Amino acid sequence: MAMSGELGVYKPAPEFFSRALELLRARPADVAYVGDRLDNDVRPAAAAGLRPVWLRRGPWALIQAEAPPAGTLVVDSLTELAERIGECWP
Repeated sequence: MAMSGELGVYKPAPEFFSRALELLRARPADVAYVGDRLDNDVRPAAAAGLRPVWLRRGPWALIQAEAPPAGTLVVDSLTELAERIGECWP
């Protein structure tokens, strides 16, 4: 798990995602990034090459009604995420 305060960089900055990948010792395509905001989570994660997952719940699901980037897995609950996470790697 990576926390912005500990990393010294904050989403949606590309450096946040690259630093998190360094800590994971992982390639971007091997990581699914789950977030509830398109602007702060999903789009920047996709731009960094991670597998984006939009957890469409809470107020951001209503505020950000535009379409997510192509290839984004869209789920409405953590239960659905657990059931469908394998779809990130077709």
